[in-house]
Amino acid sequence: MSGPAGRCSIFLADEAATIAFGARLADLLEAGDCLLLNGDLGMGKSTLARALIRARAGAPDLDVPSPTFTLVQAYETVPPIFHFDLYRLGDPSELVELGLDEALSEGISLIEWPERGGDELPGDAIAITFAEEGAGRRLVLSAPDAVVTRLSPAFSDLAT
Repeated sequence: MSGPAGRCSIFLADEAATIAFGARLADLLEAGDCLLLNGDLGMGKSTLARALIRARAGAPDLDVPSPTFTLVQAYETVPPIFHFDLYRLGDPSELVELGLDEALSEGISLIEWPERGGDELPGDAIAITFAEEGAGRRLVLSAPDAVVTRLSPAFSDLAT
């Protein structure tokens, strides 16, 4: 991914909207994509990740546990999905042991609490920042322009 950065603001009214957005986004992601999911506790990061993984796996009832304690969960989708939760990460250098390089080169990476990853995370990742807005959530997606364009079918009718 390279090129100038693009941004898009999206409003999701409730959990069902977050799940629907995750499913739509799942169809558009490619190997090498890295999503940095930013936001406070309870903002919907895990809900979005779970919906995306289930949609990509074609298994709406798939058990998708939070990787808070394991730090990473891998899913045998095509391409594989690696779901990281860095909340308990001791040091960014531990990401090498967790297989971050493999995840970034071979699969789709979903990373919660990316601020704990420091300089180990790619600078051209797809950043999605969650914030509370009324009863819903405001998501701001930032990525290189070409990536925002590729992903736009997931949010074109939601952008504000």
